[in-house]
Amino acid sequence: MKLETSMIKLNQDVPTREQAIRMAGQLLVDGGCVEPEYIDSMIARNEDVSTYMGNFIAIPHGTDDGKKFIKKTGISVVQIPMGVDFSDPNDDGAEQLVTVVFGIAGLNNEHLNILSQIAIFCSDVSNVAKLADAQSPQEVIDLLKNVGE
Repeated sequence: MKLETSMIKLNQDVPTREQAIRMAGQLLVDGGCVEPEYIDSMIARNEDVSTYMGNFIAIPHGTDDGKKFIKKTGISVVQIPMGVDFSDPNDDGAEQLVTVVFGIAGLNNEHLNILSQIAIFCSDVSNVAKLADAQSPQEVIDLLKNVGE
């Protein structure tokens, strides 16, 4: 699975986590990876279990029910330099600031490998900082070149 420049949005200003997830999902729709209904399943997944992963990243993906809307495995990246809060508004926990959102759709559980590779890459917060500071889609691709292979 290759990350495409058309699946990356840089310098986005997104006020809510739902809008951030919708933006990542729309890139998957536009890339021919999923049907539009998959976006609602991404929102539902995040309502059920937060897709915030720590280190300023979130990895929204669909529910088990949403799998029927996946046409092919894909990954999208939305860079939000000023960050968006992914914490649950009903929870009194600390703010969960996200600067990079990875939208994922995986056929036949292919997304599990992608999820683990992104988690490993982003476990080093300096890698996340590089993604948040990237100035071009190609720079993001170069940083993530080993993810999804």
